[in-house]
Amino acid sequence: MTHRVAAIDCGTNSVRLLIADVDGDTLTDLRREMRIVRLGEGVDRTGRLSEAAIERTRVALVEYAAMIAELGADRIRMCATSASRDAANAADFTAMVRATLGVEPEVVTGDEEARLSFTGAARGLTAEPPYLVVDIGGGSTEFVVGSTDVEAAISVDVGCVRMTERHLHSDPASTPELAAALVDITGTVDRALAAVGGGRGVTLVGLAGSVTTVTAISLGLDGYDSSRVHHAVVPYADVARVSAALAAADHDERLAIPVMHPGRADVIVAGALILRTIMERTGADSVIASESDILDGIAWSLA
Repeated sequence: MTHRVAAIDCGTNSVRLLIADVDGDTLTDLRREMRIVRLGEGVDRTGRLSEAAIERTRVALVEYAAMIAELGADRIRMCATSASRDAANAADFTAMVRATLGVEPEVVTGDEEARLSFTGAARGLTAEPPYLVVDIGGGSTEFVVGSTDVEAAISVDVGCVRMTERHLHSDPASTPELAAALVDITGTVDRALAAVGGGRGVTLVGLAGSVTTVTAISLGLDGYDSSRVHHAVVPYADVARVSAALAAADHDERLAIPVMHPGRADVIVAGALILRTIMERTGADSVIASESDILDGIAWSLA
């Protein structure tokens, strides 16, 4: 039986929508959308969601509600991740979502976030298991090890928005700022890898905008092409090269890169640094980029 589902992933940096038909083991995309709303802006410092950030998210959800109504999805699930999990005023956010979408946002645990990410990423992979799936978000990164099912998972508070706000204040970032970010990232990545046993001998799979953007840059694309990015294998040398180039560029230079989403130019340096550090600490000689992630996992969960 086919179900038309609407999956919404609301993270620290972006809110994304997938409307799809799910029939058995087949998921057919009807519409994918992404808006950079920076819901988690300032949360690391204040512990609260700002009114402006909640309003930006509301505007995006109004658009999404219209798309869902147009295509007639019969099941809707919205998962809200790191920013709304951490915020003292999460109730304000929940009330806004309920009024706009008609459903409650599920503020998923880090473990559930990891499971959904793995489910989305692992389906359709032909590379050799076991996999280490890393989902580099705005506020957190999920590390998940498994072959067909999750065997170990952890969510840690290192993400491209959080690291940018905490450490990278110059444009371009100064050498001491990058060094401080690297110390913070390395310590957290090592702790995460120790928790999941995700060292050598696993196939590294990278999810979310930092990974796909670095991949698109490394491929030299003139414009973002998800079909070229999905399941591309990116060598460590290319990740290191792109990471260094992004760190050396200023905001306008990063914004001018053809594949750069305007809302990602200010946080991509930290995102690339997180990816590079994960590869160094695992000894991975390459990463497989995946366009299928937690959003797909949410859609599958509705089947």
